[in-house]
Amino acid sequence: MNTDNKSAHTVEEYLQSVPADKRRELSRVRRVILEHLPEGYEEVFAWGMITYQVPLERYPATYNGKPLMYAALATQKNHISLYLTGIYLSSSAREEFENAYRASGKRLDAAKSCVRFVSVDDLPLDVIGDEIASLDIDTFIEKYEQVRRKPLKMTG
Repeated sequence: MNTDNKSAHTVEEYLQSVPADKRRELSRVRRVILEHLPEGYEEVFAWGMITYQVPLERYPATYNGKPLMYAALATQKNHISLYLTGIYLSSSAREEFENAYRASGKRLDAAKSCVRFVSVDDLPLDVIGDEIASLDIDTFIEKYEQVRRKPLKMTG
């Protein structure tokens, strides 16, 4: 979660709230995400992060009534976090991502739910772009439903 400014309500407000050095890094990764993001996902400011999500209009049957997060970017005290939900939908997806990352020659600094970096130079942007592009919205929803224990009934 963003540790720099809790008062932002939009992506632009968030970007303006972070220090210039982090803003440059966030903007570079954001550009890669937007260039590779499949149609249907939306970019919003949610959860204290720049979030790429499935709109509720497209998939309202979430466990918490909030849109499904596909990816997100957030500044932390000492690094920036890139959340890639798709790599956690299966062990093979995570393994493929980790192998591609390591094959790039970059050192993977991954936590339980995110990739951490200080500089975009630490990221293999082609691997990040490929991961973002890897799941169209229908496939993401399908895989999400497969890992859920009990699908929720659609409302509305």
